[in-house]
Amino acid sequence: MLAWKPVFNQSGSTEFVFRVFTTVPELQFLLFLLFLLPHLTIICGNTAIICVVCTHSALRTPMYFFLSNLTFAEICYNTVVVPLMLSNIFGAQKPIPLAGCGAQMFFFLTLGGTDCFLLAIMFYDRYVAICHPLHYTLIMTRQLCVQMLGGATGLALFLSLQLTALIFTLPFYSHRREINHFLCDVPLVLRLACAGICVHQAVLYVVSILVLTVPFLLICVSYMFITCAILSIRSAEGRRCAFSTCSSHLTVVLRQYGCCALVYLRPQSSSSVEEDCQFALVYTFITPLLNPLIYTLRNKDVKGALKKVISTKGTSES
Repeated sequence: MLAWKPVFNQSGSTEFVFRVFTTVPELQFLLFLLFLLPHLTIICGNTAIICVVCTHSALRTPMYFFLSNLTFAEICYNTVVVPLMLSNIFGAQKPIPLAGCGAQMFFFLTLGGTDCFLLAIMFYDRYVAICHPLHYTLIMTRQLCVQMLGGATGLALFLSLQLTALIFTLPFYSHRREINHFLCDVPLVLRLACAGICVHQAVLYVVSILVLTVPFLLICVSYMFITCAILSIRSAEGRRCAFSTCSSHLTVVLRQYGCCALVYLRPQSSSSVEEDCQFALVYTFITPLLNPLIYTLRNKDVKGALKKVISTKGTSES
């Protein structure tokens, strides 16, 4: 019987390859377009939001400050994953070095974690605006917003760095280098290790709880206070507008946290590669694609600013 020979990370020779979607040329072309078009739409749509927020003084509020940073994080997140994914659709499997896989994992964990923290911060902003409207400008100062953004980014960086460094100290089998995914995701890379991963899985659960469960619980508590405050509003129109704003945000939260929780908080024994890929497609493509629509098409301020941009551009061209 031949023994499995592990390839240790310290040797620097370990490489991974991603699973091939299909070997049929026609299907490869269709898949390429299927992933390329949403990628370009995500970049254009989210960039448009950032430009509108930065160029219109009426949108220079804490809510839109966090929204522009959320959209920027989603552009970066999508860019970290999709170009490499597109390059692997055509032709034979292309190897990715250990350092490249680690870099991709670190960046998408950092950006994904920042996304989750920003969603919680945005819900806190809505809580202050609805429950303490008279003190809103005193509480949500520019300095506090920058500090919360820096704290969210710094915490995501710290947790991602610790988790990525811990995972890539593992040795990997030389004959089990294929990642059955389109990105270097944590659960899939752990399955390729030739050493015990109980500690690594425990750290993954702790990080997932800090990034997903804790912010989600804070959002739920904030939503309870927001609901009570909205129900006390006498005006039916006021209640409708407040519920509309919070419901759109809650839709994004449930989709983002739900898909991530199903990937990172489920026991490994009950998860499958196909399901993980499906959930990854949701938070890689669907969430960044729908967020601009949810946050802009249902928002009068953003729609007004977009109309001004379009009308100004049309006037200048004529």
